[in-house]
Amino acid sequence: MADNVASLFRGTAAHSPSMAALARESDGVGPIDFCIPCNPYFPTPGMFDELAGRLREIITYYPSSADTITAELCALLQLPPSCVAMGNGSTELITWIDHLLVRESLAIPVPTFGRWTDQPMETGKRVDMFPLMESNGFALDPAQYIEFIRARGTRVAVICNPNNPDGGFLSRRAVVNFMDQLQDLDLIVIDESFLEFADAENDPSVVEEAVLRPNVIVLRSLGKNFGLHGIRFGYLVANPALAGKIRSMLPKWNLNSFAETVVFMLKEHGAEYMESLHLVRRDRLDMARQLSALPGLTVYPSQGNFLFVRLPVGAEGTVVRDRLLSEHRILVRECGNKIGSSSRFLRLVVRPETDVRRLVSGMEQVLYGSRRGAAVPELGTGTSYSSGTAAVDRLISETNGVGMPLAAQAAAMPSLPPAQTWPGPAPAQAPTGMPGLVPAPVPAAAMMPPQQQPAARMPAPAPPQQQPMPAVAQMPNVAQMPGVAQMQPAPQMQPAAQMMPQAPQMSAVAQMAQMAQAAQAQAQRQQAPIPAVAQAPSPAAQAQARSMQPPPQVPAMPAMAPAPAAGLGQTGMPGLRNRGLTAAQVRGRTEPEPAPAPQPTGWPAAGAMYNQVG
Repeated sequence: MADNVASLFRGTAAHSPSMAALARESDGVGPIDFCIPCNPYFPTPGMFDELAGRLREIITYYPSSADTITAELCALLQLPPSCVAMGNGSTELITWIDHLLVRESLAIPVPTFGRWTDQPMETGKRVDMFPLMESNGFALDPAQYIEFIRARGTRVAVICNPNNPDGGFLSRRAVVNFMDQLQDLDLIVIDESFLEFADAENDPSVVEEAVLRPNVIVLRSLGKNFGLHGIRFGYLVANPALAGKIRSMLPKWNLNSFAETVVFMLKEHGAEYMESLHLVRRDRLDMARQLSALPGLTVYPSQGNFLFVRLPVGAEGTVVRDRLLSEHRILVRECGNKIGSSSRFLRLVVRPETDVRRLVSGMEQVLYGSRRGAAVPELGTGTSYSSGTAAVDRLISETNGVGMPLAAQAAAMPSLPPAQTWPGPAPAQAPTGMPGLVPAPVPAAAMMPPQQQPAARMPAPAPPQQQPMPAVAQMPNVAQMPGVAQMQPAPQMQPAAQMMPQAPQMSAVAQMAQMAQAAQAQAQRQQAPIPAVAQAPSPAAQAQARSMQPPPQVPAMPAMAPAPAAGLGQTGMPGLRNRGLTAAQVRGRTEPEPAPAPQPTGWPAAGAMYNQVG
């Protein structure tokens, strides 16, 4: 397989070659699959034995009608059959939704499941792609997404919850509010294909809302949840008019005999299915902990049965993918072909601990070689590498016209100050009205070049017009202070290289010194304390200076403390650094973990509201 790995990936229209193709290249035995998001614990071995015993019957005869199979599934999930349409996989249902219900435009956050971007474009629709920012951990802000939809005039909106590939999750309350805010749209689709793996809420599905609303469809998957992608079956839930419109257009016998056999088997295996979900959630927590211990690897919080990881700086995803497959017989999903992602990201399916240990060992050898535990070196000078958001920024600017203002959204994220370029113990930044990452405001004179700064414990000298200079705390921006423009070559802060001490060359320096001496004498006569403006004032002097400044004052900026659960690896992202993760952090929670809910013993009903009416 080693000599043919690259050609296998180039020779397929999908993101990865099929397991059958991989098995043919390796004497009939496929690799360990961390690529296809299946449930590894369901069906049970006993269920597979039963299917094998009935194989001749299954593949010989026609299945029952789709109505018969749908009625059995609805009895299991406690949903009205008139509100359900079953398809040959969720992809078939997405295709019919696009053909029948999307007239001109569709909005979708990216990165996401590729059919939500590709299918509408294939039929000539406008696809408005809302970028999930890498700097924010790919979290979706529903309010910003709504603003984007309104600005673009989009008529159909889609949310994948949890999102694929990052596993981002929205609470049921947030999704319902999203639907309330967009009641006037032609259609809202909530793709819940991976929702049964979530444990952030006891009942996060909005299928009940879909039945009652005129413009909402909820999409659910059976292949992903049941670990049976090859059977190709999924379903949607909507009000009877929408569901009936889709159902009337589906081909006859679009569901095969394998799908029918599994659906009729499920009612006897509800307890095993619930146990499988519990095991996947447990493995997700353990897998995130193990991966986050790899130097330079970021693990994003996920509520799906997969984890989205960012490789260390300098690692190329296709190289990592090919080497894992050829050298360690491990198949992973490299996300370079996903809009809004790049080849630096992998999606890794949650698997049992034994398989995860093999994955971690393989990644250690591929990423670090013999340097286990060593930090991954940064890119050298001249190396061109685009982050995940760089690719989507370019694409959005090309396809979305006057869509989401990416620069404005990026500016809303706090960024680290360029401390490494400053001489001295700490840089000084001008207050801009936006949350920053500097400890506190500093006097205006500290922002000047050293040759123009007055002596220690001197107030800032007045400009030649003899106008008093107000304190920084009274000004929105240092560049707007009277006289600063005359004393600096440019209105913006100078580079550090230009702020090094130089010998005075202008008589203005002597003039400023004389004015400073006069100001000092006057201050001594009034016996008023003078704040220090030395380049590196002591903490006590800083506190005294702040206490003497008149209101209003600029509030102190927050310190550079990492966010509690944004990134989970040893990276530049805010987060933890190889300290182990709690369940709350892996799930993206910032509040205390809620008390565990009692585990149901029967089959998980998709429509809980119908439990009360039978």
